[in-house]
Amino acid sequence: MKKYRTHTCGELNISYKEKEISLSGWINKKRDHGNLLFIDLRDNYGITQCVVDKNNQIFKKIEKLPLETVIKISGLVIERSNETINKNISTGEIEVKIYNLDILGQTKELPMPVFSDQEYSEEIRLKYRFLDLRRKKIHQNIILRSKVISFIRNEMQKLGFLEFQTPILTSSSPEGARDFLVPSRLNPGKFYALPQAPQQFKQLIMVSGFDKYFQIAPCFRDEDARADRSPGEFYQLDVEMSFVEQEDIFEVIETLFLKLFKTFSNKKILHEKFPRIKYEDAMLKYGSDKPDLRNPLEISDLTNIFGREDVNFEIFKKLIKNGSIVRALVTKNTIDKPRSFFDGIDKWAKDQGSSGLAYFSLEKGDKINAKGPIGKFFSENSLLEIMKKTNANTGDTLFLSCGKKEEVEKILSMARNKIAEDLNLIDNNCFSFCWVVDYPMYEVDETTKKIKFSHNPFSMPQGDIKKLDLSNPLNLKAYQYDIVCNGIELSSGAIRNHVPDLMYKLFEVVGYSQKDVNSKFSGMINALSYGAPPHGGIAPGIDRIVMLLANEKNIREVTMFPMNQNAQDLMMNAPSEISDDQLKELNLTFKKKN
Repeated sequence: MKKYRTHTCGELNISYKEKEISLSGWINKKRDHGNLLFIDLRDNYGITQCVVDKNNQIFKKIEKLPLETVIKISGLVIERSNETINKNISTGEIEVKIYNLDILGQTKELPMPVFSDQEYSEEIRLKYRFLDLRRKKIHQNIILRSKVISFIRNEMQKLGFLEFQTPILTSSSPEGARDFLVPSRLNPGKFYALPQAPQQFKQLIMVSGFDKYFQIAPCFRDEDARADRSPGEFYQLDVEMSFVEQEDIFEVIETLFLKLFKTFSNKKILHEKFPRIKYEDAMLKYGSDKPDLRNPLEISDLTNIFGREDVNFEIFKKLIKNGSIVRALVTKNTIDKPRSFFDGIDKWAKDQGSSGLAYFSLEKGDKINAKGPIGKFFSENSLLEIMKKTNANTGDTLFLSCGKKEEVEKILSMARNKIAEDLNLIDNNCFSFCWVVDYPMYEVDETTKKIKFSHNPFSMPQGDIKKLDLSNPLNLKAYQYDIVCNGIELSSGAIRNHVPDLMYKLFEVVGYSQKDVNSKFSGMINALSYGAPPHGGIAPGIDRIVMLLANEKNIREVTMFPMNQNAQDLMMNAPSEISDDQLKELNLTFKKKN
């Protein structure tokens, strides 16, 4: 017989009736009914109700035990009466009559209850994460995460991919986010960097002659925390393939994701062939390159309308002359909403830092009219033109924003989400995937006003690479793509630039000389010079995938040991100070701030 248990707390059912068994686990709940004391015993697999009679000599001993004490019980499986069956648990038809008890692990006073999923402060939850992880919802989330990763591994192998591990200690990259640096003891004054992603290594795997690679890869970026991004570290499904075009990668990921999301969720998938949306179209129609396609609201550009003589909204006309644009968000059948609804949206927009949202509704009497604060500025003909451009009908409302392109996109993207939530337009029982494609190769840095790479510097530009026109680099598109689900970016990817001469030219646009490229990316550029295949890849985030499947809004709820918003591990007290001996060994000194 096994020392601690014959069965788990999620295993017993009516077929074990009248059998003697032993269980081990935590006391989840206790209920004293006078002559009977009931205990819910919990382990990783479930809960079993146990009962002890007052005449039993261990009754008082159990009565004094606090919740979360670890115990072993031995007893007899008995059938529950019909009125006491618990259909919410797999063991709900039986209970165990306790004969003997052993205490395996004592507990101190709990800083938070385990049997409840009640919200507690981040500080308490992360400091006592081992207790937090005992709670049902988050415990199940972490089990889900494990199952998802195992499923992905199996499916990738079925698709012909091989799993390889890439280095954790590597060189710092000048592109991308801020690195975590590790001092080298054997090479004084030099530092390793933890990989932001295995980007260069996975390309080198393709150059090495392997055809399909994947890895559940840890990645490290010194970034601020967000609801969908952990500070410090995260995991991604890293994928790279040789001799492929963009659509080949899309086919692999769509095949995987359809199986994955159908296996682990009952939600419907809106489009089994994921829509392809050009970056420019996404920014115009949704104000974002992370569109939530469950949301039916769309944005249209009305800048040219305000050049008409029969539109007399002078405030917008003056702004347009100075380079501003006008875009409108259409909401269907909202003309009868109370004035407070429209004014509330305008006030909300101002609270977000914008100048507000002008609005009017379309109504039909003897002719088409505009109802609302700015309705008087439009003729019937201009309104008909607006309806044509926006697919609006009478009864609909238009919210307008005028300003710099980036500002208009930002506020209307946010307004699109807020209004859809206020009007209950989003179906939360579905997943809506899409690909955002045709990203610009370059963009202008808002701070320095210099040209920089917009996405991945190792991407292949679109067009004939032998006749590439770099005189207008901002017009150049790249084979870069994002996969988005329900407004959450799951991954970026690209077809890679495998031509060294072209790479030199592309980096020259952002100010890198050939010498700079050879120095910063020596391993990559050298390898590409020895016969590199066309290749490409992608790296969906594991944390975000599980977050969607678990129906959670914060990545912390699907991460076993997350850091807090300040990138601190409150449980292990990291980061921590190190001793003078350690500093000396690493040839480091600290310069203290005044």
